[in-house]
Amino acid sequence: MTQIAKPHQPPAVRAVVPRVVPSIRRMRPALLLGGLTVALCVAVVVAAGAGAYALTPAEVLGSVAHRAGLAIGPVPADMGDQVLWEIRFPRIALALIVGGSLGVAGAVMQGAFANPLAEPGVIGVSSGAVVGAVAHIVLGLGSGGTWSITGAAFLGGLVTVFGVYTSARADGRTEVVTLVLTGIAVNAMTGAIIGLLMFFAQDGELRSITFWTLGSVGGATWARVAVVFPVGVVATVLAFTQARQLDLLALGERPAAHLGVDVERLRITCLTVVALLTAAAVAVSGIVMFVGLVTPHLVRMVAGPRHTLLLPASALGGSLILVSADLVARVAAAPAELPLGVLTSLLGSPLFFWLLRRTRSRQGGWA
Repeated sequence: MTQIAKPHQPPAVRAVVPRVVPSIRRMRPALLLGGLTVALCVAVVVAAGAGAYALTPAEVLGSVAHRAGLAIGPVPADMGDQVLWEIRFPRIALALIVGGSLGVAGAVMQGAFANPLAEPGVIGVSSGAVVGAVAHIVLGLGSGGTWSITGAAFLGGLVTVFGVYTSARADGRTEVVTLVLTGIAVNAMTGAIIGLLMFFAQDGELRSITFWTLGSVGGATWARVAVVFPVGVVATVLAFTQARQLDLLALGERPAAHLGVDVERLRITCLTVVALLTAAAVAVSGIVMFVGLVTPHLVRMVAGPRHTLLLPASALGGSLILVSADLVARVAAAPAELPLGVLTSLLGSPLFFWLLRRTRSRQGGWA
């Protein structure tokens, strides 16, 4: 039988080709983070220029450069500069913080409790924050206007999540299933409380409550950004310090414990991170659904399950999703504005169903 000769491949080529794939794999984290950063910068520039008072990207970048002391590019008129720095940039900054916080919170939640369909709202922190805000509005608790309402929302979220944790804890440890079921029960109870408070609310109070139940970053100011930014940074840094232990926990509780991981302590730390990030986000934006659920999944499909890459990529991805969603909410039905939480739910729920089917087909594996 005649054999077909294989094409000759020089030894130098054979030596180089196997090295290409590992080098590309090593570059994947940098490519992913770099791509997300570039996409986020583009989204910020586009969002800053879009609206009733339109600005070109060159004017947006020129205004930023001039504020930094660089005489580069065109500068918008006084009205345009005012719109940019007093309305749009605070709104974009708040969307960056809220989206990044929810993205990191979702990644930590899924890693700590080994549940690919977990998200911060499952443990009641979002609904608890809304109960705090609505109770303040309807019952007139305290004074201080917007700031006191924001504080009530933040406190309500923290109290709720640690109440869920305390209820689910038994014999010095926390069962994941019990924690999730307790969170579902608390969500149902807080929903009933919110409905009852809305029943007794006046018309003006109902309009204020709408912000918290539908979600928006339309009330952004630099003062709000300055308040929520430190909380987001501290909690995110704390999450990054747990990345290696979360990777070990993915092997299972017993293997992780044999490798030196204090599983219960790790989960308490992660729960604190999730509570701080989510409560801070909800306290300034209301309920914004599905960002914490879908962002880590989308990143994981590209980058894999390693948390040292998953956490920063989820922060960038969450910010990108929320800035883009807020842009659509502002311009899709102009001059009206779509509720941000409703928009993210409309876009996120089909993706959730797809993720659910994909996870089920993999017999509970990571999506």
